[in-house]
Amino acid sequence: MDLDRRALLWGISATAMGLSCGSRALAQSSEIPAVYQRIYGPVDNDRFAIPAVRLSQINPAFLRRLVPYETAEEPGTIVVDPQAHYLYHVQPNGTAMRYGVGVGRSGFGWSGTASIEAKQEWPDWYPPKEMLDRQPDLMAQMTNLQSGLGMPGGPGNPLGVRAMYLWQGNKDTLYRIHGTFEPWTIGKSVSSGCIRMINQDVIDLYNHAPVGTRVVVIGSPGRVRQSRTARPS
Repeated sequence: MDLDRRALLWGISATAMGLSCGSRALAQSSEIPAVYQRIYGPVDNDRFAIPAVRLSQINPAFLRRLVPYETAEEPGTIVVDPQAHYLYHVQPNGTAMRYGVGVGRSGFGWSGTASIEAKQEWPDWYPPKEMLDRQPDLMAQMTNLQSGLGMPGGPGNPLGVRAMYLWQGNKDTLYRIHGTFEPWTIGKSVSSGCIRMINQDVIDLYNHAPVGTRVVVIGSPGRVRQSRTARPS
């Protein structure tokens, strides 16, 4: 994974990344640079096998890439722009690793500053009682776990392969950055409210964002300004 991240840092051809974000966005996988075939390929050395991503289902604009990025935030900070459906992991020298994300159907209900208080591989999912009341069919998938009624981590779990838990001081915001087994939802507003990422992307972020990482979620009135057009990477 780090070798492929290095490939993004050094850059891949502008021609290859010149895929349109319009009608040509759902490009055939053969048009996607080879580095992306590796990055989003199957992962067989995890607790459970992680399938390859069908890149033809995802707008290439939401694939992981290094972009120029002007911000006052320190390198290592995570900045989430829910309206643009991007998460930025700030790097040195005015750049950021940018990932596409999915957010809630009504946008994102919280903005501000938090930190990653905990991280979990193959996290259990504990849906709130209100969700179970709205979707009683979920009860068939629930079981009694150590922290209550929930779904154990594994393939098909809505939190995907990794989760990072966002807290403000001593209070859990109840928002998470997590993976998904529905990568075609990235770049859209379809989730129940958390920040979802392609599983291969959330693993990359998880490996580079330790507990204590500062997370800034931008509210709808403002944006963190990105400088220039994103360069090919």
